[in-house]
Amino acid sequence: MQQLSVNLQIPIPTDQVLISKVELKELQQQQLSGVYWNMKDLEARTNKKSDWIKENILYPNKFRKVLDSENGGFVFYPKSKGQTWSFQAAKMAGFLDNNFHRIFRGGFS
Repeated sequence: MQQLSVNLQIPIPTDQVLISKVELKELQQQQLSGVYWNMKDLEARTNKKSDWIKENILYPNKFRKVLDSENGGFVFYPKSKGQTWSFQAAKMAGFLDNNFHRIFRGGFS
């Protein structure tokens, strides 16, 4: 079998960098680390209103068991009027990504 060896140079513009997918994922996680979302932030991330989020993500028992901070989760559920929702951004983003198919198909299995 014949082989051809080629030396190829591809210029990368000075305003851009080339990184691995692993490095990109780590940078994205660091960006959300220590960041907390409120309900408005979660609405913006999901493009859904708070009523839909509560009905389809926050209140179904299957998800609440994982999400509720009282169970070791990363969502603070308000206990009384005037308290606000609080979400650990990195963990909530991961939960949304990992459960997208379960959340947006309309059923929970």
